[in-house]
Amino acid sequence: MSDDRDELWLHVQAVFAADGPLAQADPGYCQRPQQLALAQAVCEVLQQRQVLVAEAGTGVGKTFAYLVPLLLSGSRALVSTATKSLQDQLFLRDLPRLLGLLGLPLRTALLKGRSSYLCRHRLQQARQTAQLPDRFAVCQLARIEAWAQGTKSGDLAEVQGLDERSPVIPLVTSTRDNCLGSDCLVYAQCHVVQARREAMAADLVVVNHHLFFADLALRDSGVAELLPTVDAAVFDEAHQLVDAGVQFLGQQLGTAQLLEFARDLLAVGNSQARGLAPWQPLAAAVEKGARELRLALAGELRELRGLRKLRWEERAGRPEFPQALQALAVALQDAAAVLGEQSAAGPDLLRLHERALELAARTQVFEQPLPPERVRWIDLSPQQARLVESPLDIREMLSDERGRATRAWVFTSATLGDDERSSWFTRQAALEDARTLRVQSPFDYAGHARVWVPARMPKPGEAAHAAAVGTVAARCAHALQGRSFVLTTTLRALPLVTEALQREAECLGADLEVLTQGSQPRRALLAQYGDGRGRVLVGSHSFWEGIDMPGDALQCVLIDKLPFPPPDDPLVQARVRQLQAQGRNAFDEVHVAEAAVALKQGAGRLIRAESDHGLLVICDPRLRSMAYGRRLLAALPPMGLIDDEAQALDWLALLASMHEGGAGSTPAAPAPSSSTRSATTAAVHPAAAWPPR
Repeated sequence: MSDDRDELWLHVQAVFAADGPLAQADPGYCQRPQQLALAQAVCEVLQQRQVLVAEAGTGVGKTFAYLVPLLLSGSRALVSTATKSLQDQLFLRDLPRLLGLLGLPLRTALLKGRSSYLCRHRLQQARQTAQLPDRFAVCQLARIEAWAQGTKSGDLAEVQGLDERSPVIPLVTSTRDNCLGSDCLVYAQCHVVQARREAMAADLVVVNHHLFFADLALRDSGVAELLPTVDAAVFDEAHQLVDAGVQFLGQQLGTAQLLEFARDLLAVGNSQARGLAPWQPLAAAVEKGARELRLALAGELRELRGLRKLRWEERAGRPEFPQALQALAVALQDAAAVLGEQSAAGPDLLRLHERALELAARTQVFEQPLPPERVRWIDLSPQQARLVESPLDIREMLSDERGRATRAWVFTSATLGDDERSSWFTRQAALEDARTLRVQSPFDYAGHARVWVPARMPKPGEAAHAAAVGTVAARCAHALQGRSFVLTTTLRALPLVTEALQREAECLGADLEVLTQGSQPRRALLAQYGDGRGRVLVGSHSFWEGIDMPGDALQCVLIDKLPFPPPDDPLVQARVRQLQAQGRNAFDEVHVAEAAVALKQGAGRLIRAESDHGLLVICDPRLRSMAYGRRLLAALPPMGLIDDEAQALDWLALLASMHEGGAGSTPAAPAPSSSTRSATTAAVHPAAAWPPR
């Protein structure tokens, strides 16, 4: 490296030194060679404006490993996270702490999508015309009104107790469809515009993946304007990047979107042009069209739990689907014609006219033949149906963005694949030319964790499998006195596993409270789970990642079966066909690779701190019998393998006794049968104080 590069690296090392600012601020701080290795790689790609794909195991401290070089380099940066909650954590906790410790007067900004910010114009409309479903929604609207008087950011995350699924939120926020832009009477007080201005003036901006791709596709929230001005773009939790991109880089037509248009049509028409047009019949026709479209798409599926993806061919060939789509198009065209006549009455009516034309045009998109290299499917949920057309990956989009300007790109996550090149991720993101790095977790998995694959289990496709999972879970939780999670790969398995777990717990005389996903919101379930004593939580996809429970609260994680992607998922099928056409092994590159990533995510809930101990149980005999089982086990952290249930229960009883006695180290335990890997080390060099005065 040049002198400048050496200087940045020396300053970064000084921050992570044993007597540096991090150590002085936190008595529990310790140097981690893995964190330094990642920080050094980030320094180099920042200076050379290159691309880094870095997988960093649990406990490496990857957030600080990229933030410290980023802040000290003086680069103007964009940081994207997977979710709004992680975005808030980064902006409200990690960045202020680091900036304070480093004494850097940098400006940071938080930028979210429109649906996160209060729209004062929509709030005013809601006061006058909203039809709220119940008293609870009325109370929520009143709470938002009171909060709106004093908020500076307009971020609805500030409203205490406001559920992100609240029906009030769409009434008080704008979308690209209904925003009036500079024609709005309260444009000067617009929180979305304010957030964009702050982002453009900041040294570091925090966004999320959904916003990043949605904005690049629609040019609606400021990211497309912001991206050309930054020197570096960092994507944390990058394993979710491809799915986020695929979701937003295509065309969509949803019944919720149509029903919202119908509500706005009726409300605005009656309030601003009452008596000038048949607003109620026009809105009713669009609403009827949306509901009939959903019925045509649902077909025989009457009861749904969660989201289900349907292949386009399953519905497009039925006569009721094109009929419903055509009837909807006519209703939208009728609304557009009337709105065109009344659009001069005000900006709300003009925008409604534009929305009607856009929605009508979108119905025509899904009547046309499918373009090459794209896929169509139907998202069906209890609330809505959505037609989706999308690219198979984000290769073209990301290649285009990389080609627009030379900047540093960093993609990092705890799980990006199961090989040294992180091929699962780099192939879908056109990053085969990137520098790759894998740093293992610093935790002592070999000494603190075990993995058990029960040998005598029904196969996942057999009817008895879910009940067998629940029975094993009850025995494990009984030995551990609770403190267990059961993670299922499908929502369908949840009640079956729960019922068997409760039944076996009664037979054992175990005093266990079983908490099941869907009975309460996720946050409430985790709060009720608490320290885990006497409790077992059974959850599906919502609990596979983003759950951080260090300490004794969670010491046993059971996974019902290998998390292969659903074979009938239309996007998976399209990717498989693409690879097969190229003569490649689609099973290895899609099914096994995605299972490895998901399995690592689920297993990652177990060990969250250096002193944690636990048992991972994978109730899928294919890990023992199939050739790919060795590959999937090798993808996990280097835990010791346990051979049978007696050893597993002994290990759990040992952990339970440690919990009761408050032991600080692991006593003699059942010997694992696997070998382990040792962590690599790196030298730490002294550095001058930073920044220079």
